[in-house]
Amino acid sequence: QVRLVESGGGSVQAGGALRISCTVSESRRNVDSMTITWFRQAPGREREAVAASYIGGGTDYADFVNGRFTISPDVANNAVYLQMNNLKPEDTAMYYCATRWVGDNWRLATSYSIWGRGTQVTVSS
Repeated sequence: QVRLVESGGGSVQAGGALRISCTVSESRRNVDSMTITWFRQAPGREREAVAASYIGGGTDYADFVNGRFTISPDVANNAVYLQMNNLKPEDTAMYYCATRWVGDNWRLATSYSIWGRGTQVTVSS
């Protein structure tokens, strides 16, 4: 069974940067042969898609990212990173990575069957 473990969250001031990681274990596949998506969920809000890394190297981003985040696979460490720059207080949330996507809408959380436990990102003003 594939396992996903998120790490790298923390507290930063607005305008700062963080890189969070999603490490894949117990999988026969490398991250570049998997679709892995980052989601986030703030208290009282629905889980929303942030960025996806597709098989073959393609990526997708939510509109609110607006060029501030970059998702990238690291085959050597079997991890997918989310580099987040120019962070805003509204980026504060628990960030999750997910895989085993079925369907045609990468933004739909119910399309993913394997999830990590999340890493908290807090951005202060």
